[in-house]
Amino acid sequence: MNPFLRLLNELETPVCRRWSRAHQRPWLLHPFALISRLGNGVFWYSLMAILPIVDGIDGLKAALHMLLTSGVALVLYKSLKGYTRRVRPCHYAADIAASVPPLDRFSFPSGHTLHAVNYSTIALFYYPKLGWLLIPFTLLVAASRVVLGLHYPSDVLVASAIGLALAYSSLLLVA
Repeated sequence: MNPFLRLLNELETPVCRRWSRAHQRPWLLHPFALISRLGNGVFWYSLMAILPIVDGIDGLKAALHMLLTSGVALVLYKSLKGYTRRVRPCHYAADIAASVPPLDRFSFPSGHTLHAVNYSTIALFYYPKLGWLLIPFTLLVAASRVVLGLHYPSDVLVASAIGLALAYSSLLLVA
């Protein structure tokens, strides 16, 4: 393992231990597992399907914008995961349990978070009044990844920065 990642893992593992104790509290685990599942695409694809129905051509424009940037986000996310090959907290420390099965082997960056920040930023550009829904949901998706034992805090923070940069870059192209 890369020495920098090993050091980062050692620094962040205590935080992951504390946050991932949710599996001991079903009343906390189940909502985070549901949010994570919704953040895996169900919520976002539903939003993209609803926007054109509710707002016609403007909704279609917003949905297509979100969909196109998701392709770029997917390439970035998969490339970074393959390059860094950072081991998930649940695979790094025996006392951190994955409360839900991981979608892939590596943790950096959090794809759920990257996509959530990207989608939310673009949707909020077109529909700022959705902030009451999208901002808390995006924050909960990001937190869920650490709570469920699947990501380190830095995976989520860097994914947020990448998602934000991607969304703003794409907005510069269309605005």
